[in-house]
Amino acid sequence: MTSSTPLSPRAPFFVVINAGSGRDDADEAIPTIRSILEASGREFDVLEVADPARLPERIAEALERARRAGGVVVAAGGDGTINAAAQQLIGSDVPLGVLPQGTFNYFGREHGISQDVAESTRSLLRASAVPVQVGRVNGRVFLVNASLGLYPKLLEDREAFKQQFGRSRMAAAWSGLRTLLGERRQLQLEIESEGKRRTVRTPTLFVGNNRLQLERIGIAEAAMLENGCLAGVMLRPIGDLAMLGLALRGAFGRLGEAETVETFAMKRITVTPRGKRRVRVALDGEVLRMAPPIVFDVAPEPLLLMLPAPEDRVEVE
Repeated sequence: MTSSTPLSPRAPFFVVINAGSGRDDADEAIPTIRSILEASGREFDVLEVADPARLPERIAEALERARRAGGVVVAAGGDGTINAAAQQLIGSDVPLGVLPQGTFNYFGREHGISQDVAESTRSLLRASAVPVQVGRVNGRVFLVNASLGLYPKLLEDREAFKQQFGRSRMAAAWSGLRTLLGERRQLQLEIESEGKRRTVRTPTLFVGNNRLQLERIGIAEAAMLENGCLAGVMLRPIGDLAMLGLALRGAFGRLGEAETVETFAMKRITVTPRGKRRVRVALDGEVLRMAPPIVFDVAPEPLLLMLPAPEDRVEVE
């Protein structure tokens, strides 16, 4: 999935910016985006979303307008905002542009998109539409990762921590450490893959679709994403000290080497948690509740992403 799709250099941009990704970020970003696009002579419109509940509605509006005008939908926000846009754009002929505005921005960073809004807006003007792989869980798209168990709990705790102490990587890391050392629940999962079934007990099942994130924590299966696969990670039941040790391994890029960690590549797995009518599932930083069975797979159609020209791509930090 590397060939680019020709796009008119006059294709208009319909920019959906999520103020929920950071009120101050949005206030600073909108004038910057406007000034750069106005100076370029490119036709555009900015659709600001003050209420996160209206984000899908505004994306749908932008998609319809882009279809009629032969344009591009641009998502300005964090991984969750970009995911919401991908949900609607996948399978369409409308490309997705990305202006990262969140905390971690794994999707944008993997594709060399600058986290500086001025730089990413300028690079968007010279970008080409390229198909990229997308994962799904029960039909819903994920770009970075999806998971059951510990990770959704970590995200919920991180959101509560953010409301109290603000949005930063340091606050996220501290919140994550507290969750890792305090969570005791285990999942009983029946897993079916390629006609084989097995039952496992684990605190979490993590499925990754982002090579950068997987490489950072030391998962060798990151390379298999190039072959149309997803990467799975499961932990064996362990105590607090061992969990802390895994967190440190992940921080130093050696998680996959741990004996208590199982990693694997797959294109589709079906997971049924025992005794659960609904289960928390995390997708790109958002937590949903789904009814089992939970099916993780590679989406049959790619997402068209506006990839920066080689000279505009930034080095991964």
